[in-house]
Amino acid sequence: MLTIYGSPKSSSGRCFWCLEEAGVEYTAKSIDFRAGEHKSEAFLKVNPNGKVPALTDGDFTIWESLAINNYIADAYKPELLGNSAQERGLVSQWSIWSVADLQVPMIQAFIQLVFVPEERRDAEVIKAAFEKLPAMLNTLENALDGKEYLVADRFTLADLNTAFVVAICDDIKFDLSAYGNINQWRERIAQREATQRYKALCK
Repeated sequence: MLTIYGSPKSSSGRCFWCLEEAGVEYTAKSIDFRAGEHKSEAFLKVNPNGKVPALTDGDFTIWESLAINNYIADAYKPELLGNSAQERGLVSQWSIWSVADLQVPMIQAFIQLVFVPEERRDAEVIKAAFEKLPAMLNTLENALDGKEYLVADRFTLADLNTAFVVAICDDIKFDLSAYGNINQWRERIAQREATQRYKALCK
């Protein structure tokens, strides 16, 4: 039995979504950070960094969300990783880009707009973050031109991992109306049963 540590409403969400896509049974365990549970001896055996997400599958343990998703796909639904070396390379490319590049300014803005009280927000940080996003979103918009999905002609982890990051735009109220390809792609993904099951977990 697989056990995922974390909340679907956090960065662990991409792993919950991947589990739903894989169609595998799992249990979820939330970690109470306020109570210091992430620093408990028991949890540090699961993830020595004291962070979520983490996943156990029998006596196997893995942490870091992209690595977890790769493992879930490889073990339970390999087609999510791609069906050739080239497809697998592109899936990795988009997944890494979404976290290493696209997510960075989004999280900078997210912290200011969601966690920092309005009177203490750094407007310059928000402005700088928003100014970085159009070029990155244009990269994604252009990649989706004439295509339904990022890699090949079907949904893969490239779409899941990247769409998970793009969704942060909703939280920071970044206007995506100019990105027709991205919006159509997001709508396509939203219609998937696994996506809907994951979204239901977030309510």
